Amino acid sequence: MRIIFTGGGTGGHIYPIMALIERLKETGISSNDEILFVGTKKGLESKIVPAAGVNFRTIKIQGFSRKHLLKNVETIKLFLAATKEAKKILTEFKPDIVMGTGGYVSGALVYEAAKMKIPTLIHESNSVVGLANKFLGHYVDKICYTFSDAEKQFSEKKKLIKTGNPRSQQVLSINSEKVDLAKKFDLNPHMPTVLVFGGSRGALTINQAMIAALSELDGKPYQVIWATGQLYYGSIKEKLAKKQVPRNLKIVPYIDNMPSLLPEMSCVVSRSGATSLAEFTALGVPVVLIPSPNVTHNHQMKNAQDLEKAGAALVIAENDLNPNNFVSSIDHILLDSAYAKKMSEASKRLGVPDSSDQVIKVMKELVASHKNKD
Repeated sequence: MRIIFTGGGTGGHIYPIMALIERLKETGISSNDEILFVGTKKGLESKIVPAAGVNFRTIKIQGFSRKHLLKNVETIKLFLAATKEAKKILTEFKPDIVMGTGGYVSGALVYEAAKMKIPTLIHESNSVVGLANKFLGHYVDKICYTFSDAEKQFSEKKKLIKTGNPRSQQVLSINSEKVDLAKKFDLNPHMPTVLVFGGSRGALTINQAMIAALSELDGKPYQVIWATGQLYYGSIKEKLAKKQVPRNLKIVPYIDNMPSLLPEMSCVVSRSGATSLAEFTALGVPVVLIPSPNVTHNHQMKNAQDLEKAGAALVIAENDLNPNNFVSSIDHILLDSAYAKKMSEASKRLGVPDSSDQVIKVMKELVASHKNKD
């Protein structure tokens, strides 16, 4: 099956595709030369996709500006040029199906594919549907989604299929060796452990809360791994050089293989990006979520609230974050094993262990139905 995947800008648009590509190759449905990822030069995909050995091409495009309306004239011109480039790519590659996950690049490519009568689908990984996917929902054959709130934002109800996030299945299938907390972090492998992180670059507000909470965390009957993010690690180590750091705390810049560490965690404190939530719910890890307010349409808060409503997370708005509610939220989970178990069970109910297979099934059925029409 020849497939073009497209999406870009953020990990939430890229990682579901990478999970699907991995599963397609595992099952022998598609080989490397039958898969093409189309993104942009400036997006995160330009680093992640080629590094994974996946065929990659780019289209020049930009998003609409709410602040500088005159820039949107250029945006429209770029979109029209991008559809011409998309048509060229589609004609050359001859895909059986095209799938988009969001971002403006997917808008141009999936739209052009739909016009050319190539089978199309999109996947929405967030609670709040992005502009590109809202636009494409009118044209594609099928719409796969993760959160129930996303369903309400599409008018084309017959196209909708709740598949979960393909990253969930990928995380469950990772055959990593069990992380040795004593060897890797100099921590007690028999003590409850909480991981605090704000993404690869880190989150300033979460780091500030950790610094302010150090004295409260000292002596707790659990231990903490604090991944500061590479951007903040040096300055934080400098700040703490003259302070007494609790013995039950390990500070690191970054966790390089998060899925292998998560099963060993009793609790996680983090942002609420779609990829992270797919990992947490797949494994049933209780979480304290501090959504980033610096994202489009505040979608991280909506993602977090979906988990909170299901009983799988505690949510603290960044503006309300302080050392007291930071530590008390962790305490609430780690000092009450019955509550932690209840949260874990609620989280697992949200996870979709065969999410990649479900999306692939939709793809195969679309291709088959298109061939039958021919």
